[in-house]
Amino acid sequence: MAVPQQLQQLSLDLQKIQGDLSSTIEARQRLDAQLSENELVQKEFKSLTPENVVYKQLGPVLVKQDQEEAKQNVATRLDFIRGEIKRVENQLKDIQAKADQKKQEIANAQANLQVEPSKATP
Repeated sequence: MAVPQQLQQLSLDLQKIQGDLSSTIEARQRLDAQLSENELVQKEFKSLTPENVVYKQLGPVLVKQDQEEAKQNVATRLDFIRGEIKRVENQLKDIQAKADQKKQEIANAQANLQVEPSKATP
């Protein structure tokens, strides 16, 4: 493959990787928002007394829910979200490593492109 074609392909690959990185960052931000929301709910649960009634929204309807069940659901959701955050963090590291590698390949291809014309001159 000629160096300019290789350089063009590497640039396209880098753009795809950067798109993946952007999508993954957005996913991480959504998870952060969900984590904050559920931590706030968990904090509110700590201030409840046994006499307080907890409702769960199911579509347009509020349904009475057992306090302990609601607390357990939020705790489970928090565990899941934290696990997802770890998974997305690992994805971010992998994608960033791929981006760095692709940038190095582009730099090498550009260096080869600059060296080739100097070899052609007698």
